[in-house]
Order: sequence, then structure tokens, then C-alpha cells
Amino acid sequence: MANIICFHLFLFVLCMFLFQTPIEAYNTGFSFKLIHKNSPNSPFYKLDKYHRNKPRSFYQGPRKSLVQKGPHTRVTSNNGDYLMKVTLGSPPVDIYGLVDTGSDLVWAQCAPCRGCYQQKSPMFEPLRSKTYSPIPCDSEQCSFFGYSCSPQKICAYSYSYADSSVTNGVLARETITFGSTDDNPVVVGDIIFGCGHSNSGTFNENDMGIIGMGGGPLSLVSQIGTLYGSKRFSQCLVPFHTDTHTSGSISFGEDSDVSGEGVVTTPLVSEEGQTSYLVTLEGISVGDTFITFNSSETLSKGNIMIDSGTPATYIPQEFYGRLVEELKVQSNLIPIDDDPDLGTQLCYRHETNLEGPILTAHFEGADVQLMPIQTFIPPKDGVFCFAMAGTTDGEYIFGNFAQSNILIGFDLDRKTVSFKPTDCTNQ
Repeated sequence: MANIICFHLFLFVLCMFLFQTPIEAYNTGFSFKLIHKNSPNSPFYKLDKYHRNKPRSFYQGPRKSLVQKGPHTRVTSNNGDYLMKVTLGSPPVDIYGLVDTGSDLVWAQCAPCRGCYQQKSPMFEPLRSKTYSPIPCDSEQCSFFGYSCSPQKICAYSYSYADSSVTNGVLARETITFGSTDDNPVVVGDIIFGCGHSNSGTFNENDMGIIGMGGGPLSLVSQIGTLYGSKRFSQCLVPFHTDTHTSGSISFGEDSDVSGEGVVTTPLVSEEGQTSYLVTLEGISVGDTFITFNSSETLSKGNIMIDSGTPATYIPQEFYGRLVEELKVQSNLIPIDDDPDLGTQLCYRHETNLEGPILTAHFEGADVQLMPIQTFIPPKDGVFCFAMAGTTDGEYIFGNFAQSNILIGFDLDRKTVSFKPTDCTNQ
């Protein structure tokens, strides 16, 4: 499992200083755009696993379907994780949140922020927005979770991640306005999100929060799914180092259907308490040579998570060792062994990306071909390194490097993930 969740009660003291007067609730506006985040120089920044969360079960109550066309947003690339642009509140404030299929909560840094990491853009100020509405403690949503409650009767939360990142704040409601494939705005009201007033961890100045896209009821796709007939979405991520003016896409609802020639589908595996997208990886082929996931043990169902919030792919250390040895056999290049900056990564000196070998990820019922642009990443000029790593912690991840140039459809109702080879730079 790639996600270890801590969802606990917190923030009595913080909430005593926030929201001294109640704020009336009525609809606000979000507009959506996906942009790729500026990362540090090495593409293996956050290679230590940017794990995400899953919250407890969440009751939202009945909601009437208001729209038919699902949202359609843009994604552009710039080294590492992907950011979604959200225009929040009234007056509007641009928020850039990391798109994360490995967690559920949608949150942004909010002022006043007495314990926040530094961000480049202005923070969202809820008290300046006439359309911001905090969730009271006596609401069913708050009591259902058992969140803490401030003296001002505001529902507080604490949401932590396995990499020790944490966000603390209050739950609130807003309305989100999306684009769509027919260019008509799609407006969705009563979205519950976290207004974070104390946040820390592995964030940089471009990160203004996280857009949780996991399978839990607090995630964005779950909250808006009933408006489009099903809880599903698709993403098409452009490859690492793609020009920032070139964009991919993400779509929700009926517009997110992944179909046609070349589509393969694997079942999602449900586990108690898990809301991440778990699938079964049977092995990886290097060219025509198949390397099994487990060399001696019985294959476990749901052994790897598809996570857009983690750049690299993490597999068992023993599996990784066998895979690397086969890569060395089939490559006609000499691995770099004299550069301390590269550590133990498998790297080659080459002016352009390697021409081979081609890898195939064998998921249950779905063989997904991975070209070198998806499996070798340049940490510096003239060097390409294998974008997978071994781990012994039992938590395995199919990261966003490998997900690029594939149209991937997540269907929470049918419990499937579909893959279609796609030039995501031409979406």
C-alpha cells in the first residue's frame, strides 16, 4: 500500500483565532486549469514518495444533478508533480493545487496562516470572500467524522501524509466553475474543501494546496461524480520536460470515457480502509523478457497504487534488482558509476533519450507499453536515469513519469482503470 493515512481530530486552539464572526453561505466561483509545477533541478525530487491520504467515510447527503457535460481542464508540464489552477472565492483568487490521485482532501493554504510554508502567490483570504461558508460543528458532515470543534462552532480538521506533510484548518463550502469540451462553463455548488491555516511538509513555493482525486468521498471526483451520472475521470499527462506551452488534459463524467482501439482495462482492487487506486501488477517485460513481480511468493492482488502525486515508480527491491540487471543486458550503453550525484540509480550518458529497450507493464488483464520517454528521465544535461526505484517498505507506486502519454480512465463505479496509448501533447 502506498498510502498510510492519519486522519485525526485537531486544531481547537487554531480555530479560536479564526473566523470570529460567522460567514454567510451562498454560491462562489472556481475556474479550473491544470498546470505542471516547477520542481527542483533533479527529476527525482520527491523520489522519497510524496504519499497521500485517505479520509474516513463521508456523508454528503442527496444532491440533484444539475449538469450533463463534465468538466474538462488543461494540464501542462514542468518537471515533477502537476498543479491544478483553481480560481476561488469572491473576489477571485488563483490557487495552484497539486493534483493527487493518492489522496482525497481538497485544500488550499488560507490566511491568516500562523504556521504555513512559504508560497510565491498570495494566499486565499476567506474573510475577504463574501461567498465563503465554513461548516458549523453541528452539521451532519462534521459530526459524522467526529471532527474537533472550536468555540466559534467551526468544524476543524487535521490531515496528514506518510511523508510527514500535514494540513490543519477548517472545513468549508464553495462553488466550483469548470470549463468543458463544449466551451460552456460547468458550475458545481457545495463542494467541501479544507481551508488550511497551519501547513507544513515537503512543499515548495509553487504549491498552494492539494487537489485530492482519490476514491474517497471527500475527493473532488467523488463529490462531483453524481452530477454527471457516474464517478469517473480521465487524465492525459504530458511527459517530463515537455515545453510548458504544451498541455495535456483531465476530464470528468461522460467526457472522460476511454474507448477505441488500443484500450486495455484492469480491475481496481478494494481493500478495507483504502481509497487509493490499487491494481495488480504481475510483472514487467524488458523487450521480450518477462520479469515477474514476485520471484518466490504468491502474487498479491492490489499490490501497486496508481498515484499522480508521486513522480517515480516504486517496486519491491528484489524485483527492481532483477529488472535493472535485464535492462543492463539489453542496453548497448555503459552505466554511469563515477558520478556521486546520481547515487545508485541506473543512469546512462546520452545526448537524447534512449532508443530502447521498451518496457511493458503487465497489469491484470492489461499490458501497458512504456517507451523510454516514460521510463528514463534526465536529471541533468546529457544524462538519463531509470525512473523506477526499489523499496523494502511494502508500499508500491506506479508514478506519474510512467503515466505520461497514456490516456488513463478511472471509473469508481465500475471499479476499473483503463489505459490507451496517446500523444498527450496533442490533446
